[in-house]
Amino acid sequence: MGRGSGERRRRVVILGAGGRDFHNFNVLFRSNPEYEVVAFAVTQIPNIDNRVYPPELAGPLYPEGIPILSARDLERIISEKGVEEVYLSYSDLTCEELAEVANRVVLAGANFVIPSPLRSMLKARKPVIAVTASRTGAGKSTVSRYVAKVLRELGVSYVVIRHPMPYGDLKNSVVQRFASYEDLERYNCTIEEREEYEPHIAMGNIVYAGVDYELVLREAEKEADVIIWDGGNNDVPFVKPDLYITVVDPTRPRDVVSSFPGAVNVALADIIVVNKVNIAREDDVRILEATLRRLNPRARLVRAASILRVDRPDLIRGKRVVVVEDGPSVTHGSLSHAAGYQAAVEYGAGDIVDPRPYAVGDIREAYEKYPWIGKVVPALGYGAKQMKDLEETLNRVPADTIVMGTPSDLSRFLKLNKPVARVSFELQEMTSNELARAIAGFVKGFREGER
Repeated sequence: MGRGSGERRRRVVILGAGGRDFHNFNVLFRSNPEYEVVAFAVTQIPNIDNRVYPPELAGPLYPEGIPILSARDLERIISEKGVEEVYLSYSDLTCEELAEVANRVVLAGANFVIPSPLRSMLKARKPVIAVTASRTGAGKSTVSRYVAKVLRELGVSYVVIRHPMPYGDLKNSVVQRFASYEDLERYNCTIEEREEYEPHIAMGNIVYAGVDYELVLREAEKEADVIIWDGGNNDVPFVKPDLYITVVDPTRPRDVVSSFPGAVNVALADIIVVNKVNIAREDDVRILEATLRRLNPRARLVRAASILRVDRPDLIRGKRVVVVEDGPSVTHGSLSHAAGYQAAVEYGAGDIVDPRPYAVGDIREAYEKYPWIGKVVPALGYGAKQMKDLEETLNRVPADTIVMGTPSDLSRFLKLNKPVARVSFELQEMTSNELARAIAGFVKGFREGER
């Protein structure tokens, strides 16, 4: 039953990181007169607070828009705005971090709510293959590209819908379409966005993203027979999948039970890709597989390897190198290093220079905030200042070569004083092409359904 015209709406804060929080608002609250979202409280991602979710996106119930504030001030926001409920709407949390957030909310006097992601899944008019993960850095991107490759070989038209990264002007980011490198410039993409879009563009894939995913989905459906949902962090898809793929990392076997919502992705999966088996201990792989069978006995388990490739190995062998890694993997993904460091070791670097003494600005602060980061530079670039700090840090390190472990080609937009060796990973199935055969069966099923 709806509230009477004189009854006060329940006051809500949505706690997020500039992605799922906006999606949950659009789907669950935008047209709901029983609730009043008084603020978004953002965390994880810098430089996105102190903005406004614009009235054009917020809808008629919010003629002045909704303030976007810092989650550092969560207790004050709850007190000053009379907040009754705080809705958790971001991902890549450890269970310990989840409990910490819940404690802050309930001690401030509000109810702590974790909305089921099933309630916010949009229904597509075309078949959807979703690629998710148990944790950032598990290798979703290699799996998404592999899915695209298989679909292309089967003659299926597809587009990719990428999990949101709305760091810029929200009114100009409602629906974004990426088909060329020029589109990255047109939308003024950050390094984090480029890391995800550039490999797809290099394959000839079309990628959609934005803020309002109902509109994003409807545009994407116009030019594809199949939608690939390319997840971010370990978030649950915004679009209801017809084939649900979750990627897990046996080098971090406990993540499938100790991260949120990674365990949700594991439980919902039709196929679980146990990635990186070529670098993980076999005992860890077996222990992880036993855990997966307990959490989701109906899912098909597929083993895969992440195959390392370097475009210019001569720039690494015997050289002094500085390694750059994908930012999210070594920050809230909790990895000490990733592809770049592995390449430096495998290709015989003479010395991997510790960049931490040479770090400046936000890069230096990242080492303090994420003390597990090792002898690598996190490719942070959420804005012009971070890009400048990254450029200066790399140029200050006394090395012969930059080993680029991030998927984005930083040399396209940073002025670097050293040559670059680029590193990439590609997926290789280890179990008789089970994933490719499952995708082919899925395609056959919906084609027969159409007939």
